[in-house]
Amino acid sequence: MTSLPEPVLSVRDLTAVFDLPGGTATAVDHVSFEIAAGETLGLVGESGSGKSVTALSLMRLLRAPGRVASGQVRFQGRDLRSLSEPEMRRVRGAGIGFVFQEPMTALDPVYTVGDQIMEALRVHGLASGRAAVTRARELLDAVRIPDAASRLRDYPHQLSGGMRQRVCMAIAIACRPALLIADEPTTALDVTIQAEILELLRDMRQELGLAMLLITHDLGVVAETADRVAVMYAGRIVEQGPVRDVLRDPQHPYTRGLLTSLPGATFGQPLRPIAGSVPLLGAFPNGCTFHPRCPDRFAPCDAAIPGAFHTGPDRTVRCFLHDDHAAR
Repeated sequence: MTSLPEPVLSVRDLTAVFDLPGGTATAVDHVSFEIAAGETLGLVGESGSGKSVTALSLMRLLRAPGRVASGQVRFQGRDLRSLSEPEMRRVRGAGIGFVFQEPMTALDPVYTVGDQIMEALRVHGLASGRAAVTRARELLDAVRIPDAASRLRDYPHQLSGGMRQRVCMAIAIACRPALLIADEPTTALDVTIQAEILELLRDMRQELGLAMLLITHDLGVVAETADRVAVMYAGRIVEQGPVRDVLRDPQHPYTRGLLTSLPGATFGQPLRPIAGSVPLLGAFPNGCTFHPRCPDRFAPCDAAIPGAFHTGPDRTVRCFLHDDHAAR
């Protein structure tokens, strides 16, 4: 009997909190998922659901008053939480690339884009001098920036938003990482540029064999790009499974609400937004955090946290509707 290969990234019960004056607030609550080589997992949810905090926690970039309270993060078989900071710095960039949400703040305005790409190469000992210049030009070519040789001398403010995002992607793949984390990579870009960035991400995954964590609030982006999806709400993953299965047959009321609130979801019918809003950090309700907004809530929802019920191959749902022992 052959064993399955170990996933590139395995996250188990990751919990991140913020130490606030009024007490400790949980932002990410026992989050678990895996990503295999060459696979894209879409992490989707409304703003404030904990997606970006999850990504920063994986990279050990969460700043005080935030901290990772518990859980395990294994990358290529290594427990990232047990590494020293110098060891972790070698993982960032070389093993895990990160594309930040806002490229204008991710790039240093006083250095040329060429300098910033070459710095990533030098820090990890991959190239220096003329070799670094050549490699930086190749990376700009790889992310489809025209006239790459002259663009190396440009500063971030001289580039469009789409160009800046491509530079961030070039830096993220400079060391040929095994995993790429892309946090809302198409935010604030127009529709045409969004499509180009998503196509570029798909091509990079295929050409480089990347595992990818794609963080977004857009289910359309997930449908086009991801293999599996994890739906996050108020710090918890409430539904997870293959993209086609989840989008065709959503089994959590929150996932159904996200889909019915999309333009064109029901032809000829008005949009049906989810009532209410995501609770504020530190004010999450007891029990299922979605229950105040849920049209299907019943007795146990406000008192107990639902477990992750298996509803099919590679599918889990945190909802008492799938608990045969819950009294309705």
